[in-house]
Amino acid sequence: MLPVPEGAYGNFFEEHCYVVLHVPQSLKATQGASSDLHYWVGKEAGAEAQGAAATFVQQLQEERGTLTVLHREAQAHESDCFRSYFRPGIIYRKGGLPSDLKHVETNMFNIQRLLHIKGRKHMSATEVELSWNSFNKGDIFLLDLGKMMIQWNGPKTSISEKARGLALTYSIRDRERGGRAQIGVVDDEVKAPDLMQIMESVLGRRVGSLRAAMPNKDINQLQKANIRLYHIYEKGKDLVVLELATPPLTQDLLQEEDFYILDQGGFKIYVWQGGLSSLQERKAAFSRAAGFIQAKGYPTYTNVEVVNDGAESAAFKQLFRIWTEKRSRNRRLGRIDKLIHVKLDVGKLHSQPELAAQLRMVDDGSGKVEVGKAQSLEQCHCQHRADLGCDQSLPGSRLGHPQEEETTLTDVWCMQDLRRQPVDPKHHGQLCAGNCYLVLYTYQRMGRVQYLLYLWQGHQATADEIEALNSNAEELDTMYCGALVQEHVTMGSEPPHFLAIFQGQLVVFQERAGHYGRGKSAPTTRLFHVQGTDSYSTRTVEVPARASSLNSNDIFLLVIAGVCYLWFGKGCNGDQREMARVAVTVISKKNEETVLEGQEPPHFWEALGGRAPYPSNKRLPEEVPSVQPRLFECSSQMGCLVLAEVVFFSQEDLGQYDVMLLDTWQEIFLWLGGAAGAWKKAVAWGQEYLKAHPAGRSLATPIVLVKQGHEPPTFTGWFFTWDPYKWTPDPSNKEVVEGSPGTASLISEITASPSSPA
Repeated sequence: MLPVPEGAYGNFFEEHCYVVLHVPQSLKATQGASSDLHYWVGKEAGAEAQGAAATFVQQLQEERGTLTVLHREAQAHESDCFRSYFRPGIIYRKGGLPSDLKHVETNMFNIQRLLHIKGRKHMSATEVELSWNSFNKGDIFLLDLGKMMIQWNGPKTSISEKARGLALTYSIRDRERGGRAQIGVVDDEVKAPDLMQIMESVLGRRVGSLRAAMPNKDINQLQKANIRLYHIYEKGKDLVVLELATPPLTQDLLQEEDFYILDQGGFKIYVWQGGLSSLQERKAAFSRAAGFIQAKGYPTYTNVEVVNDGAESAAFKQLFRIWTEKRSRNRRLGRIDKLIHVKLDVGKLHSQPELAAQLRMVDDGSGKVEVGKAQSLEQCHCQHRADLGCDQSLPGSRLGHPQEEETTLTDVWCMQDLRRQPVDPKHHGQLCAGNCYLVLYTYQRMGRVQYLLYLWQGHQATADEIEALNSNAEELDTMYCGALVQEHVTMGSEPPHFLAIFQGQLVVFQERAGHYGRGKSAPTTRLFHVQGTDSYSTRTVEVPARASSLNSNDIFLLVIAGVCYLWFGKGCNGDQREMARVAVTVISKKNEETVLEGQEPPHFWEALGGRAPYPSNKRLPEEVPSVQPRLFECSSQMGCLVLAEVVFFSQEDLGQYDVMLLDTWQEIFLWLGGAAGAWKKAVAWGQEYLKAHPAGRSLATPIVLVKQGHEPPTFTGWFFTWDPYKWTPDPSNKEVVEGSPGTASLISEITASPSSPA
C-alpha cells in the first residue's frame, strides 16, 4: 500500500484498491461522530490487490479501535459518504499505475482521452473508448486534448448537470494542467462548428444517430424504506441468520453481546457489532456480510457498512424510530437541554445562528424591529423591496409609524371561503381547529428586514382549505418578491417560535371561525387543556368536555355558566400554573376559581358528565433523539423522490440549480436554489420524505421552505460557517468558450496534431 498525494485525491485506477480514512475535524458538523474507514475496490482489481488492502484495513481498524465505521466500496457504486469527500467529482482511470510513476502527472499536455461524465450531486468521470460510439444523448462527455478541453453536453442533460460537469472539467484542468488549458463547451452542435471540427478531427465523422439516454438506476426513498433486521449467531459449526424485525425498528432490539445485519432493501447492508462481541467476530464482519449478500442474490458491489456499538453512523441511527446515546458522549445535546430553560437573549440569537438553530428561534417572538431616527420602519420595507426590484407597496401589511421606536409586526389571516381574511389583532392568538391560518412575522437581522410566513393547518381543515392556504401563501410570497421563508405547521406540532409570537396566549378552539355566528350558539360547557412552562412552549387546546380528558400532569380550564374552574393536576409545577393564568385571560372573563386535583366540588364533575378514569401516572421525561442534521439533494425519477446525501456538508454544497433537503429531525428544511425549476414540488417532496422514512416519522413535522439568499438563522446555524454575501453575480464563466475556441491558429494546431506536446 502506497500513500496517495493530496493533489491526486479523487483519482482511482480501475486495477487498484484504495483505503480512505476520514477523521472529522468539525465537532459541529459531526457531533463527535466516529471516523470513517473505506475499503475501495476497482472493477479490474485482482485478488492480490484486494488481499493487501483488506489486511491494511484490518491493521488500521485495530489501531483506531471501535470508534471507526468501516465501509466496503465498489467502483461506480460508492456510498454517498464516500462520494462526499471528492468534490466536484471522482475520476476513474483505466488500467493501473506503475510503481515508478506519479499518481497524477501535472502540466502534461501530450494527452488524448475521452471522459464520460455523469451523476447528479455526486459526479464521476470515467475514461471510455475514444469514439463516437461511447456517446449518448443523456450524459456529458469531455474530450481532453491537453491544450484544449471540450465539454460536449448531451441534448437530454439538465442545466444543473451541465453546471456540475463544468465544475468537474475546471477541476481537472486546474489540477492536471495548472489552469493552462482552454475549455470549450458544445451545447448545440450547430452553434459550435469550430469545436465540432476539432472533435471530428479526433473522433472521425459521426455516422448514424447518437444512442438514447441511459436510464437512471437510482434507488428511490420507497425502496430505501424496505429494511429488515437479522440476528446473526453461531449454532455449533453453523452460522444462523434469523430475521428479527421490520420497521419501525427500536434501539432495544440490539443487544451488546450479539451481532446483527440490517438489510436496506438490498441497496446497502449494515453490520452492527455489540460492545461485547469478540475480536474474532469483528474480523469476520466483512466476510459475513459477503456471505449474506451471496445468499440473498444481491450484486457483489452492494455497499457494506460495519458499525460498532456506541459509534454508529447518522445514516444507521436514523433507520430506528428513536435513537438515544447510551453514553454521555454527545455533549452538544446536553447543552441544548440546558439552553432551552435559559431566558432568551435576542442579541445572542442574532449573533449566534448555531443557538438559533438549536432552539428553533429566529428571535424571542416579540416581533419588534428597532427603528432609528433616520429611517422609519416603512422605509425599511420599501428599501428592501426596491433592492429586489419590486413594487414598493405592500398590500395587506401593517407598517409601523415613523415616530415609533419599536413596532410589532405580525399579520394573521384566516382562510374563509377559500380566501384569506384578516384577523383582528385582538384575536391573533385564537385559532380554530376547523380552519387554516397564515401568520406573517417580520423581524430585523443584520440591518435587514426579514420575513417568516407560517402556514398553520387545523386538524379539521378540509383539503380545499389546505390547497387555498398554499395558493394564498404563494400569492403573498410573490407580493414580497420571494423573500418569505414559509413554514408549514400542523396543529399540535407548533415550533417554539410560533408559540413565542403569542406569548403563551395561543388558544385553539374545536370549531370553525364564525361557526357560532350563524344561528348556532357556543356550547355552555367547554374544557381547555393547557400545556407548557414558558412563552415558547405553551399552547392551550380545547378538548372534549368529559372527565377522561383530564391528566394529572397538566392544567385544565373548565368554563361553565358563571364560572371558570382552573384545575391544577397533582403533577403540575409552578411554571405551568403561571402560564395557565396567562391563558385563562384569553378564554374567559368569568369568575375564576382554582381547583386542586382531589378537591373538586360536585358541580365540577357534574359539568363533565360525572367522574371517569383519566391518566394519573407521572409523565416520563421525553426522550431527546440523538441525531445529527443530514443534507440531501432532491430529484424525481418516474414520479418518486430520489435523494443523494451530502455528508459533512457546507454552504459550498448548495447550488443555484439545487433543491436541497436538510433534515434536523425536528424540522425539515427545503432549500431552493435561485435557478431551481422544481420549487413547487419541494413541499410535496418533504411530505414524501417523511412518509417513506423507515423510522416512522411524524407527518406533522414542520416543513420549512427557504429560498437562496433569504436563509434564516435557524437554517444557517446548522452549517459550520455561513457567508451571507456568498451569492453575488459570478463572472467566472467568462473563461468558458461557447461555440468557438477563440483563435483559428489553435484550431489548426489541434486538428493538425491533437496529441502534440506543448
